[in-house]
Amino acid sequence: MSIDHLTNSNHAELNTGSSRREFLQLAGGGLGAVALQTMLAGEGHAEGNAVPQLKAKRVIQIFCPGGMSQVDTFDYKPELEKRNGTPFDPEGKLQFFASKPGNCSGSNWKFRQHGESGLWMSDLFPKLSTCIDDLAFIYSMHSKTALHGPACFMMNTGFTLPGFPSMGAWVTYGLGSETEDLPAFVVLPDPRGLPPGGIINWGAGFLPAEYQATTLDTTHPEQPIADLFPPRNFGAITPQSDQASLDFLQQINRMHQQSRSGNSELEARIKAYEMAARLQLSAPEVTDVRQESDSIQALYELDHPEIGPFGRQCLLARRLAQRGVRFIQIYCGAENTTAKKIRPNWDSHEDLPRDHGYWGAVLDAGASALLKDLKQQGMLEETLVICTTEFGRQPAAQGGKALGRDHNAGAFTAWLAGGGLRGGIGYGSTDELGYKAVESPAYCYDLHATALHLLGIDHTRLTYYHNGIERRLTDVHGHVIREILG
Repeated sequence: MSIDHLTNSNHAELNTGSSRREFLQLAGGGLGAVALQTMLAGEGHAEGNAVPQLKAKRVIQIFCPGGMSQVDTFDYKPELEKRNGTPFDPEGKLQFFASKPGNCSGSNWKFRQHGESGLWMSDLFPKLSTCIDDLAFIYSMHSKTALHGPACFMMNTGFTLPGFPSMGAWVTYGLGSETEDLPAFVVLPDPRGLPPGGIINWGAGFLPAEYQATTLDTTHPEQPIADLFPPRNFGAITPQSDQASLDFLQQINRMHQQSRSGNSELEARIKAYEMAARLQLSAPEVTDVRQESDSIQALYELDHPEIGPFGRQCLLARRLAQRGVRFIQIYCGAENTTAKKIRPNWDSHEDLPRDHGYWGAVLDAGASALLKDLKQQGMLEETLVICTTEFGRQPAAQGGKALGRDHNAGAFTAWLAGGGLRGGIGYGSTDELGYKAVESPAYCYDLHATALHLLGIDHTRLTYYHNGIERRLTDVHGHVIREILG
């Protein structure tokens, strides 16, 4: 019996992980406790009837759309440096995504070893390199597609097609919320716009609609959610009249719902109105970073015109996590369009030093500040931080564009930190040029399975019955990468 069969109709009443556990222990004459133990045990590691001690309570995911180059960032390839300028495919048999391979192209930044672990990182990330002993790298990531939209869907939902629940939706469905005054799943899009594929990346798919994300606009602290407050010039609305309207709307909605109990979108809409009333107080407070000390604001470089916006996203992620939000996703980059001064994401077909140089400085400052802040707040051990992209880039120049790199679904790097992971460790590897994952190749399924495991969930047991199939985030794949566990 899957967990959703026991909890699907009751989840709305559960506001914390502990209350869900209490409910399951009482439900069904003991069946709830059995189901909970099975889901949380994680491939047979629970002893007796004890529920294992959870390490991670929440997730902050940084997503870098566009395709970050592994060979310019985290995956050191000295052989590629040696072959720099020589033909990558002398026989002319290969075809990249949008071009024929040019010459081998070594990293545009020097790689150095850092920390006690001695792991390699390029000079693109001087600040993040100081955190290297907290990071676990998966060097052998690969994807099923080199198309931006489908690859973003795959990394977020486990499927290349739209319509499937995102990881954030699955996590909040499985664990519920730790707060009543903020959404359980929050997304902070890049100020430039939405990523490839848009809001589908954080949708609930076939899960009940209440598990889709709430997006916060980080560029308007006073109005972080669209239409949360009435226009300033609409003086007829007061807090008292607004509450009376909400009470009346609630009454009408509940009457309307009585004959439509199976409509999850209607239930989600009602809950959204209820949450909106609470957010009128909680959202402005959580987005007001002026409450932070000068040193914290300086750490995130909030005053920097280019770095500051992403720094604000990262600081807001910490503030949301601190207040009980279960899953926070930050986007470092927007939709894939042609460059003006730079491309608006990591896609670097024409001029990788220009585009990665810009985005590298942005990610370096924000991600390093987030990790250091979480650590000094005592939150890193209970917060799983994930940084990924949808695919990598080729180790050769893109055709005649000597400074560009084409898409590469065969290899990219993801890193994780906190949440009970071992730091200063690398898993898997690519070939000597960084072209293809060869040792312990990992799909998103393995990353997702590992993240769920760190949250105390067995990825094979967190299911939802849909169209005759017990669906799950990892589909029919995935294994926990135990080599990086603490």
